[in-house]
Amino acid sequence: MTNMEFSKEDDAAVKWCEDNYPEMTTEYKKIMMEQYIMFCKKHRNYGTGNINVGTNLETDNDVKLSLTGLWFRLNDKVQRLKQLVVLGEPDTVGESVQDTFQDMSVYGIIAQLVQQKKFK
Repeated sequence: MTNMEFSKEDDAAVKWCEDNYPEMTTEYKKIMMEQYIMFCKKHRNYGTGNINVGTNLETDNDVKLSLTGLWFRLNDKVQRLKQLVVLGEPDTVGESVQDTFQDMSVYGIIAQLVQQKKFK
């Protein structure tokens, strides 16, 4: 990774958190890496066309179209969680609560990349 410069305040916050909550922060970083690996694998399989809908994310309308698609995907995941968590329905399709949360988290990062016009 390049250009990952953070402020002293950011570094201090990370140090404090890691010093006070070492087990939680270690697990958090592990989950982030698992999500990054999943993102890379799926990106290799799908490319950018499924998210940027064939555009180059050059215009605000391109970004809006892509973010609208992401909204639909996230809504699907919210509805999935409603079934599994709120209504207590069993998982009959092989997508666990953990899988659903992971997908939502990755879509959230992808949405930020789209907003920055860097999902290319």
